[in-house]
Amino acid sequence: MRIALYQPDIPQNTGTMLRLAACLGIEAHLIAPAAFPMSDRAFRRAGMDYLDAVALVRHASWPAFETWRKAQGCRLVLFTTTATKSYLDHAFRADDVLLFGRESAGVPPEVHAAADARLVIPMRPGLRSLNVAVAAAMAVGEALRQTGGFTR
Repeated sequence: MRIALYQPDIPQNTGTMLRLAACLGIEAHLIAPAAFPMSDRAFRRAGMDYLDAVALVRHASWPAFETWRKAQGCRLVLFTTTATKSYLDHAFRADDVLLFGRESAGVPPEVHAAADARLVIPMRPGLRSLNVAVAAAMAVGEALRQTGGFTR
């Protein structure tokens, strides 16, 4: 199981998601560019004390990430507020990459088109969205529950 963050905007959310990945033993992928420096030094300066415990892979761009993903044969599962299928009705696999978009704008059409599945976390009508780190925790929890836990 892996999580991927598409061009993240908010460093605190990214830090929370990296901590989630470290604590649950899943790989984290960051797809540049981000709205903040994504170097180890910048993360350490921001107090990311779990950096040594996370399996972190950085991708210079969306095309670079897609090249890596296709070479690995991983399925791309996009979490988006525009999907109609609930994440609770999806059959996750251990080799899935769970992708979360930018806090400010989600992901562009070409990323939607590349996804093997597009899922939503159901919410009450009239509310915009969950915090991306909260959404990632919910999604990873369900995916690990279905697949039997850790893959590393």
